[in-house]
Amino acid sequence: MHMRLTAFLVITLVAGLAVASDGGTRTDLTPADLKRVLAVTAPTGDFARPENFEQLPGGAATVRKRVNQDIFSFSSANLGFADEERFKLGNALFRKLWVSSPASTEASDGLGPLFNARGCQNCHLKDGRGHVPAEGEDAVSMFLRLSVPARSAAEKAALADLSAKVIPEPTYGGQLQNFAVQGLAAEGRMVVSYTDEPVTLGDGTVVTLRRPAYDVADLGYGSMAADVMLSPRVAPQMIGLGLIEQVPAEDILARADPDDADGDGISGRPNRAVDPVTGTVELGRFGWKAGAATVRAQSADAFAGDIGIATPLVMQPHGDCTAAQAACLAAPTGEQARLGASEAPDPVLDLVTFYSQNLGVPQRRGVGEPAVLAGKQSFYTLGCVACHAPKFVTSRDAELEAHRFQLIWPYSDLLLHDMGEGLADHRPEALADGYEWRTAPLWGIGLTETVSGHTQFLHDGRARNLEEAILWHGGEAQAARDGYAAMSRSEREDLLAFLGSL
Repeated sequence: MHMRLTAFLVITLVAGLAVASDGGTRTDLTPADLKRVLAVTAPTGDFARPENFEQLPGGAATVRKRVNQDIFSFSSANLGFADEERFKLGNALFRKLWVSSPASTEASDGLGPLFNARGCQNCHLKDGRGHVPAEGEDAVSMFLRLSVPARSAAEKAALADLSAKVIPEPTYGGQLQNFAVQGLAAEGRMVVSYTDEPVTLGDGTVVTLRRPAYDVADLGYGSMAADVMLSPRVAPQMIGLGLIEQVPAEDILARADPDDADGDGISGRPNRAVDPVTGTVELGRFGWKAGAATVRAQSADAFAGDIGIATPLVMQPHGDCTAAQAACLAAPTGEQARLGASEAPDPVLDLVTFYSQNLGVPQRRGVGEPAVLAGKQSFYTLGCVACHAPKFVTSRDAELEAHRFQLIWPYSDLLLHDMGEGLADHRPEALADGYEWRTAPLWGIGLTETVSGHTQFLHDGRARNLEEAILWHGGEAQAARDGYAAMSRSEREDLLAFLGSL
């Protein structure tokens, strides 16, 4: 890393880890703890050898199993016996296939009436990353988010106070559902087309990127609003979510620089979301635009939007049906009074949340290999760590002991960054504008092909490998992208080897 950038990062982290940009301080640390945290999270300047504990990205929760297709599906390694039982019960519910109502399997009915998948595992196969549908294939692990600009004073007020993240499309709601229960029409299907764009690197190598365009076809309920905003999303991998949840908000906010006061060209911003449990506005951490504050809230939203299942947190037994879809709203639901007040009553949401919080992060591979160390140095030198922050220490006050005071390596600052016109979806979500995306955690990214059977990256899977993903970076990441493009082939291969080791 350039000496000036190294010095800046050290000063920023040492000054910022304990004191956030809004003046908050970590209340979970003693002075001795704070000293340890500052020392262990300071960015390295030594690329001759791995850092201490670098091979354990999830701390004591790191999974140390044989690498195969199931490597994302193991529990945190430090779970106790009773918690392991909860994890296994949650796993069963995560894999559960829901059926339409009415059904003889009363504890499993309530699907839809409109939906994108019949179960959590359908989108997050093997707890990994979703994929772009092949030609002629129904989209299951990728879908289109829908919204329109606020029109009324009430809609504008709802966006302003965050009681609404977006204004749903009037007829089709917040998400295009491409499946429906028997007797109903599906909402439509996503259409993806690509245009090839060749990019010439500094050494003359030509890389062909594919620029996607999105549309909808076979609409089942009439036209969409003329000003509808479409945002494609692939299902993200599931590992390490509970650890991310326990990164103190102060440490995330410490890295925020919305006005680029330091002049480094990086101006990360926090997103905010209403926690449906407490009703308070909290720091957003989850989702492609950090639109959810907790794993529980993200899970409940997925139950309602993706599967059409009501939970105690999101009581929408008809899922994403709108007032314009009368037949959908008239369809039977899976609510069973004797089982609980929703289609998936407690403890269903509790167990699925616990499972999602405790999918362990696999151990790093090849951390000491010369190519990996050289690539790591380039990752720092290019300034990638300005957004892909390597490490944090989780809270001493985490509810679950397995998550407490762990040194973790997610390679994300969990903030929003302007990624430029090339990646813009032009669709705001809460405080995120149409150019901003949350920095995606990189841990586990090198195992994508092993787990998911493909190497499609970014929010819409347009990148067919890690190199294409880097070359799509723009906006705040333009300088890092251009630095990569100017590298020699061997330097690029080393950087890709480092990413592959994560």
